[in-house]
Formats: sequence, C-alpha cells, structure tokens
Amino acid sequence: MKSMKMMKQQAQAGFTLIELMIVVAIIGILAAVAIPQYSNYTVKAKIANALTAGDSLKTVVGMCLQETSGDKDACDNGANGIPAANTFTATKEVSAATVTNGNVELTLTDIGKGTSGKKITMTSNPGTSNITWTNSTDISATDNAAAVEAITKNNPAAASGSGTGTGTGTGTGTGTGTGT
Repeated sequence: MKSMKMMKQQAQAGFTLIELMIVVAIIGILAAVAIPQYSNYTVKAKIANALTAGDSLKTVVGMCLQETSGDKDACDNGANGIPAANTFTATKEVSAATVTNGNVELTLTDIGKGTSGKKITMTSNPGTSNITWTNSTDISATDNAAAVEAITKNNPAAASGSGTGTGTGTGTGTGTGTGT
C-alpha cells in the first residue's frame, strides 16, 4: 500500500516534458516578437542622438544666416562663425559633420543595419523672420525602415503646421486700488 502512495507522489512531483515544452514555445514566441521591436526602438533612439549631435551646428548656421541676410552660400565650414569641419567632436552615432551652403550633413556610424557611412542632411530654409529645417537621408527604407521612420518623424518641417482662425470676445471688469 505504501508503494502505491509513493508512486502517486512521485508521479505528481515536478513538470511533465510536455508542460516544459509548452513553456519554452511560449517564451520563444514572445522573444520572436520582442527582439525586432527592441531593435527598432534602439535604432530610433540612436537616430535621435544623431540629430541632437547636429543641433549645435544648426544654431551656428542660424546665426550665420541672420548675419548674412539669409545668404546660404556664405554659411560653410570655417566661415562666418561656423567651425571648421575637423573641429566636430565625433559621437557614438555620428562620425563626422559638415556645413555646406547652410546645410548640415551628418555621417552616421553604429546606428544599425544598412546605416554605416550613410548621411542625414539638415537643410535650412531661411524665411523672412525664421528658419525652418528639413531632414533627409540617403538611407533606403529597405536597408533600415526604422531609421528612415525616425528621421521622418523627427523632421521639423513635417511636424510644424499652419492654420487660420477667427474669434471674437467681449468682457467687462472693475477694479480698485490705492497708492502712496
């Protein structure tokens, strides 16, 4: 009788092979979905870092355009307050940055598949009272769709909008005060 009880206890101890295989399969499915999403997320974060690396150059180009009355041809590396190309401090994502005709060009490195040596161009568009910027890249969507998507979403020209509106209002008020 004791041996029968012992067998039942042994049979119920632990997981069966099928249960373990189901757990492994579920983990595999979750990993198959999560890893590509994480890879896309890291590419987008690296693109954001690369765009941030170019912000200081956008500032000096803006100052140059203001001082030269919007003459983009006068805004090159080493001219009108814009630092020489070799003074750019490389980052993990950007190996080089140049300014030509008022446009900032970043050479990418270590972003993700199909992006090494590719470029992001930040094109300045001087207006009468402001400067707008347009980002473009030579990365193809087939090489790295996440990188292209991140550059497109971080495009200031695409993010800005315009609109018109009208409104009317009336109001009344009273007040008192004392002074010395």
